[in-house]
Amino acid sequence: MTETQPVQAPVETPTLPVLPGALLLELVPVPVADIDRARDFYAERLGFTVDVDVRPAEGVRVVQLTPPGSACSITLTEGIASLDMPVGTLRGLHLVVSDIEAARATLVERGVDVAPVEDLGGVYYAHFADPDGNTWTLQHMPWRG
Repeated sequence: MTETQPVQAPVETPTLPVLPGALLLELVPVPVADIDRARDFYAERLGFTVDVDVRPAEGVRVVQLTPPGSACSITLTEGIASLDMPVGTLRGLHLVVSDIEAARATLVERGVDVAPVEDLGGVYYAHFADPDGNTWTLQHMPWRG
């Protein structure tokens, strides 16, 4: 069994208490064909922090990554039947940003093919996909600051 040590999460990653009655969404499985390629895309191109990259058993791997400032992470897995989904079928996960033009420009500079910003009634969107075809959306709501 080979295990990689987890990478320390940055200080700005929020940790919320689990209060009675709370339902905290903290981990979203993303179905990919090649974990190493996906890990590199999310870490190097999108700037996600690699929190965990472990192989706890033969044929099992778990990589957890967190977008900057987010309380919700994604996980890339292999060998866990309960998380199996067809590769590239995840649609429309939103990354909320304070400046969509700047966020888009940063991703484009890092080699991500991000569509132009669209104004849909005062909410702004820019769409892109990971190497497996899972789709993502940058979203900016000006009233949120």
